[in-house]
Amino acid sequence: MRTTDFASLLSKYLLSYLPCQRGVSDNTLASYEVAFSHLLVYCEEECGLSVHKITIDVLSSDLIEGYLNWLCVKRKNSASTRNQRLAAIKSFFKFVCRENPRYIYNCEQILQIPIKKRPTPALQYLSYEEIKEMLAGPDPSTEKGFRDLLILCLLYDTGARVSELLSITVGDVRLGKYAQIHLTGKGNKSREVPLSSQTADLLKIHIEKQNLFRPEKRTERLFLNAQGHPFTRAGITYILQKYAPTGHEKITPHILRHTKAMHLLQSGVNIVYIRDILGHADIKTTEIYARTDTEMKRKALEQAYPTPVPEMGTWQSNSKLMDWLKSLSP
Repeated sequence: MRTTDFASLLSKYLLSYLPCQRGVSDNTLASYEVAFSHLLVYCEEECGLSVHKITIDVLSSDLIEGYLNWLCVKRKNSASTRNQRLAAIKSFFKFVCRENPRYIYNCEQILQIPIKKRPTPALQYLSYEEIKEMLAGPDPSTEKGFRDLLILCLLYDTGARVSELLSITVGDVRLGKYAQIHLTGKGNKSREVPLSSQTADLLKIHIEKQNLFRPEKRTERLFLNAQGHPFTRAGITYILQKYAPTGHEKITPHILRHTKAMHLLQSGVNIVYIRDILGHADIKTTEIYARTDTEMKRKALEQAYPTPVPEMGTWQSNSKLMDWLKSLSP
């Protein structure tokens, strides 16, 4: 069976360009694969196009917009997910344009599809008292309780993304006088994050109890579930929700990341250092915490010390006076 230009280019894009040339993470690659898997389903179920008949010319901007609408209406995807799928498609068509300029017009039409605006959600984070309540939940006298406590401490202490936590190996841990941990974030970018002495002590106990100090263990994952397999996102989220503080039924690893950033900011840590700890590529991303903190301070000041404006009557114009002044004009 003859391979279409779309099939050939998509294979090259997913199997070679993204992992080898762009060096994207496994999570990004998986997200892009889902975007195109759903596109193929849409073409087959809604457009009557079998996979073997899809060509680059068939994938018009109208078809792509129909696919994006289908994601929102039929699959009930959020605006954020819809925009992620669009980003994957735009990235592919940029690649197509470079590979074969004859498709430039079709590519340009697709690249002009706008993202869907969505309301900016309120930044969610926990207070210091709520963090204390959360860390008091696990029972460190049991193996699972100790492991859960260490996971919670490590997430809060480092502000790590859940993907970064899941990829930590034993060799990424640096214990000693200045304990730190090596994290690999988006785009396979690495950074070293210092650890508090309390978290470092917990890590040392964990490594000793699990016999992870042997050289051959350096490449093993730091955390394994009860079945001896690496944790999943769902597994980490389950642990967080199990110890969620009062009033927070749904809590995610990213809320702990926001919490760490806000607590650092409120403690007077320079925003540049916070950017480096969180692994943000652009400081503009980090500035959202500063804006949130400023808005909270403004509201607190208004509640505590409202501006003492005296009562005043409503200003009214004196029409007779104005008419008289106008009559004086030549």
